[in-house]
Amino acid sequence: MLKRPQSPADLPASVPVFPLTGALLLPYARRPLNIFEPRYLDMVDHALKGDRLIGLIQPRDTSVESPEGRVPLEKVGTVGRIVQFEQVEEARYFVILEGLCRFELIKELPTMTPFRRAMIDASAYASDFEREFGEDAVDRPRFLKMMRDYAEFGNFDLDWDEIEKTGTADLVNFCAMVAPWGAAEKQALLEAATLETRAETLIAMAEFEMARGGNRASPLN
Repeated sequence: MLKRPQSPADLPASVPVFPLTGALLLPYARRPLNIFEPRYLDMVDHALKGDRLIGLIQPRDTSVESPEGRVPLEKVGTVGRIVQFEQVEEARYFVILEGLCRFELIKELPTMTPFRRAMIDASAYASDFEREFGEDAVDRPRFLKMMRDYAEFGNFDLDWDEIEKTGTADLVNFCAMVAPWGAAEKQALLEAATLETRAETLIAMAEFEMARGGNRASPLN
């Protein structure tokens, strides 16, 4: 398997882009994807023949999960690397993308392929390649309290032994990815300037949800 890129300089100038509403990918986290649309089957085939890199990004219009055509895209997405691939049936793939780093979308490129491709700039996100970057600034006890409170609110169990062994950055990013909020909130979590900001945003969102009441279950398990 190709070596994992270690800095923005290791990334290509352009990548295939996969517009997907509500799909958040953060550095070192892994996102499973079921691929069945022909254009994205082609995209995966293309990536597997090369550097295995795909840019996951949200469309501006979030009313459709996987929009057709060249709809406008958000300005920030994440470069993911295919680390697992399985053809589960004739026209369906199961892949796992590992987040490398965020990128700014510079411009979309003309292409003859059914999938889209864009020039990217990841230079502002070099710290994404440092797995523990920003951990010291996060109030981990406060973040864990939010997780406990939200688990009680949503009436679900958490594996606290596993959580205690998980690094703060990985924990915050995992929670951001599986949090049960909408596309706009996901984009805000993606674009958070620091890990501390992302953690505080998650706490604020959870506190607001709990204060509002109801019983929304979360996949934080």
